[in-house]
Amino acid sequence: MESALAMRELEHRSLFERLNEVPVQPWLWLAPNADWLPGELPQGRGLRLHPNEGGSGYDGDLRCSLPLPLPAEALKTIVLQHVAADQMQALVAECARVLMPGGRLWMTLLNRCSPYRAHWQWHDARPPSAGRCRMQLRGEGLQCTAVHHLGPLLGRPGVGNGRSLPALRAVCLLVAEKRAVPLTGVGQLRSADWRRPLAT
Repeated sequence: MESALAMRELEHRSLFERLNEVPVQPWLWLAPNADWLPGELPQGRGLRLHPNEGGSGYDGDLRCSLPLPLPAEALKTIVLQHVAADQMQALVAECARVLMPGGRLWMTLLNRCSPYRAHWQWHDARPPSAGRCRMQLRGEGLQCTAVHHLGPLLGRPGVGNGRSLPALRAVCLLVAEKRAVPLTGVGQLRSADWRRPLAT
């Protein structure tokens, strides 16, 4: 329990550092349970949600299920912490729907390549792989722009400076962006022949 709380604080510090670098209103923060919801709030207005006990929907600032009671392209920033593998596809698709063009999604997940996995394998945790998450994001039109690693290699969270062997650290942080789609396609340019009218 102490280890999980320390990991939560480490994630929140890292997420807030990055969120403060960009405009973050309006936002959605979806945590794995009520204990992981942030006490401090990002700038702007937003919603904090977590899966309910029955697994049929979400509780927090409001009670809802998928699809979220939000219009399309309503959010600038979304934080997803430790989404269960069996909920990944539906939730990422819904996040892609409600994210504005140019908006960012931040996703944390346990690193299956980290020696730290020995601490959570005994709790029957089956996190999705970073590769699968990136494919899911790309499949929904979200471009993964960065992958960060944080947390310990072994021992308790907070041990180590987070700079050595980053790909083996306990948590992956994926950053994705919803790219704007151009309204018109780019066609091949033709040279103009001024001796005759251009065909329409």
